[in-house]
Amino acid sequence: MSEYIARCFCGAVEFTVTGEPAVMGYCHCSSCRHWSGGPVNAFSLWAPESVKVTKGEQYVGTFNKTPMSFRKWCTQCGGHLFAEHPPFNMTDVFAAMLPNMPFKPVFHANYQESVLRIRDGLPKLKDFPKEIGGSGETMPE
Repeated sequence: MSEYIARCFCGAVEFTVTGEPAVMGYCHCSSCRHWSGGPVNAFSLWAPESVKVTKGEQYVGTFNKTPMSFRKWCTQCGGHLFAEHPPFNMTDVFAAMLPNMPFKPVFHANYQESVLRIRDGLPKLKDFPKEIGGSGETMPE
């Protein structure tokens, strides 16, 4: 079984991620863009029990703008950690937090909100896959 160790920017918070992600991809929604500070957010979704804070739990801050995402960060350095998505029963570990994990994206989510068009041959979903409540509609690259 794979295990990855992740740390915040200053190292005060560490967490492990075990097993394999359910899915990996890119999110283009305005919330992810605003939170990440970039034009797109690379994600990996995991079962919540696969993600365990192993150091500095007292420094983990949480913010939820909507019930969709509970974003976690280090209160010491402000470094991003992961986001819990209760409606999906998944935890999003930002791909940049797992530099040793082979990142294999399979689709782009919320492409209707994209500010950076990416031509990589992956499906561009208007919102989310049907399996998790989205339309499942694709858009042209």
